[in-house]
Amino acid sequence: MRIGEIESKFADIIWENEPLKSSELVKLCEKELNWKRTTTYTVLKRLSERGIFQNNDGIVTSLISKEDFYATQSTDFVDETFGGSLPAFIAAFTAKKDLSKKDLDEIRKLIDSYGEGK
Repeated sequence: MRIGEIESKFADIIWENEPLKSSELVKLCEKELNWKRTTTYTVLKRLSERGIFQNNDGIVTSLISKEDFYATQSTDFVDETFGGSLPAFIAAFTAKKDLSKKDLDEIRKLIDSYGEGK
């Protein structure tokens, strides 16, 4: 369920404004992405066929939340790139990036809350 950068910007427009009329989506895409009407409908159709959005009677809504979509994208990336190993991903991510104390505290809280939930 991968989407490119431009499709991602398009998806964000829908998630931030849904439900919205398809004509309103066309206007937003013209303003934000400099797209023509046909481009908007083509991309909407493509993402609807992939089960992300729907256009029923001219009203565009999502079939999957933004959070769920990006969670799936992240999981797929870790699975494909790091063999599903979250520690390997974190090691690679932190190798070139300094984490602040705040970042480390947030990561610890996430790990602790995950441990409590299981």
